[in-house]
Amino acid sequence: MSQTQKSDGMNYAPQGKPSPVVRAGEFTFAAAHLDHGHIYGQCNGLLEAGAGLKWVYDPDEKKVAAFTAKYPQVKVARALDEILADSQVQLVTAAAVPCDRGPLGIRVMAAGKDYFTDKTPFTSLPQLDAAKAAVARTGRKYLVYFSERLHVESAMYATDLVAGGAIGRVIQVIGLGPHRLGKANRPAWFFERAKYGGILTDIGSHQFEQFLTYTGATDATVTQAAVGNFANPDKPEFEDFGEASLLGDNGTSNYIRVDWFTPDGLSTWGDGRTVILGTKGYIELRKYVDVGREKTGDNVYLVDDHGERFVNVAGQVGFRFFGQLILDCLNRTETAMTQAHAFKAAELCLRAQLGARRIA
Repeated sequence: MSQTQKSDGMNYAPQGKPSPVVRAGEFTFAAAHLDHGHIYGQCNGLLEAGAGLKWVYDPDEKKVAAFTAKYPQVKVARALDEILADSQVQLVTAAAVPCDRGPLGIRVMAAGKDYFTDKTPFTSLPQLDAAKAAVARTGRKYLVYFSERLHVESAMYATDLVAGGAIGRVIQVIGLGPHRLGKANRPAWFFERAKYGGILTDIGSHQFEQFLTYTGATDATVTQAAVGNFANPDKPEFEDFGEASLLGDNGTSNYIRVDWFTPDGLSTWGDGRTVILGTKGYIELRKYVDVGREKTGDNVYLVDDHGERFVNVAGQVGFRFFGQLILDCLNRTETAMTQAHAFKAAELCLRAQLGARRIA
């Protein structure tokens, strides 16, 4: 990955080692609506797990040209309906403008295909309710690319540590998700509240998904939330700061802070960190950089009764989510992520956004 790409969060597309779970031709997918650069991470993960990319569609010819340069094997569809009519296509992955992700997913599932969207999956609770009804009606999957856990080796390593009881029972998760704004390169929709949904709905969605995963909570109450625009008065609908606290249904707690204040001097797009407190120790993840020490990411700190440990897991864990997703689609299982979990993470970010007081 180039240093330019590493510093640019909108086009951050992790690549891992090929680890196919199917043979060539066994699982076919298409990509559509390339509004966010995360589509490249979504496609990379599926391809590395053995899926075949057949089609791409976007109304913007420039986006399609860039995509076909990266994936020259792909066919260009004249319309989304051309993809939806193809019986070979089992899944459609997309990174549409956030407000369009829910309605697009309903179209895909109505055509008998599973749907894999970039986060955030919805910008309103009615969209979430409509998707739940569509899943029940069609039996298809509404899958979400929560990349800050699923496509980060240190976060997946922590998932296994927690599941194995390395720090006892988890009682709190702190999630910090700063991002670089890169204001001049952002599309107009990025600053329109109705289209991006608000900062807690957007990048906050990653943090709520991690809370549910690490604590085992299946529901939570938003105890406080706040959003603000501190430094972008020319974009009055934009929020450059957000925070929220949750209380899980199992007594666990969560605090998150998300912002667009990554300074230019940082070598990567954001100093994402997670602290997981358990009854027998704690874990800290310095996901993308270890400031002032090491520019590589995937740094894991573990403290327990046996001492203090540090391990860098870059290149050691892989990205199993994508293979599990493919097998879930083929076998109608829920190993990669349950539908209830994906929908609950979406619901929590929407409720936090709705209840947020405005500061600054």
